[in-house]
Amino acid sequence: MPFDWHSGPITRDTPVDDSYRNTQAVRRFLTAQCGSGFAFNRPFMAWIRDGSTKTMGDVADEWVRLSQK
Repeated sequence: MPFDWHSGPITRDTPVDDSYRNTQAVRRFLTAQCGSGFAFNRPFMAWIRDGSTKTMGDVADEWVRLSQK
């Protein structure tokens, strides 16, 4: 059964799978992890869904890394 990206408990260990969606729950999680400056953009959303194995912790860490450039 696919993860419920709307109401499932999102943690740093939650795997990003084929059912991933940019929901308000995901936005709340990433804002908590990355700070109030968090925002989605098309290249970042494409990276999240590129099919490589990653967790939501990896997603948060990548946003922080990109925002520091």
